[in-house]
Amino acid sequence: MPRALPGATRADAVFLRLRADILNGAIRPGTRLGFAELGRRYDVSTGVLREVLPRLVEQGLATSAPQLGFRVVSISVTDLEELTGARVALELMVTELAIERGDIAWETRLVAAHHTLSRMPMFRPDGSTNQAWLAAHETFHETLWSGSGNRYLNAAAAELRTVSEVYRCWTRDTQVETDRDVPGEHQAITRAAVERDTALCLELVETHIRTTTRLLITTQPSREGIPAQR
Repeated sequence: MPRALPGATRADAVFLRLRADILNGAIRPGTRLGFAELGRRYDVSTGVLREVLPRLVEQGLATSAPQLGFRVVSISVTDLEELTGARVALELMVTELAIERGDIAWETRLVAAHHTLSRMPMFRPDGSTNQAWLAAHETFHETLWSGSGNRYLNAAAAELRTVSEVYRCWTRDTQVETDRDVPGEHQAITRAAVERDTALCLELVETHIRTTTRLLITTQPSREGIPAQR
């Protein structure tokens, strides 16, 4: 369970717990986020939830509509494909800018972020995704973009990546054997970025993103509750 930072409010702590439950699939896509149920689940007041839920909407993890309330985002193959296209376009843009503008301090941060990620096991003994790995993975990619110097583009890229993490729960119950070397992919991206090999780094980043999407779609194409269209 993620821990709130020192000085964080009650709302901050609940937000982190609820966000983690969505990203690890404990709360399924499309689930209604009712105040009464969430209040019991997290032992918090409606006032706290009124502060927390809009933050999930801002991150793209939930939707809100009049009379319908809040829900975890719904997922579909079509949405995933559109999300992937948007991510590729944006992440390649910020990565190219980072390689062009990043200084030695950026290189140092990137190498350090990769080192931390490489020391984290991706899965827990029960087969579920390790939340510490997810956090390190997020930090690695955001560090890669940080050299771009454009906080608005970086924030947009981070939001799309956060939304894409919801899809991990799609396959969380199935162990799929593949020849994919995820640590090797991160290592290759780091090396290409530090060596300022823009063309190679962009190719590696795009392959990294699209491979994840392909595996999510092909491993469970007809899973119950995951419609091909909205």
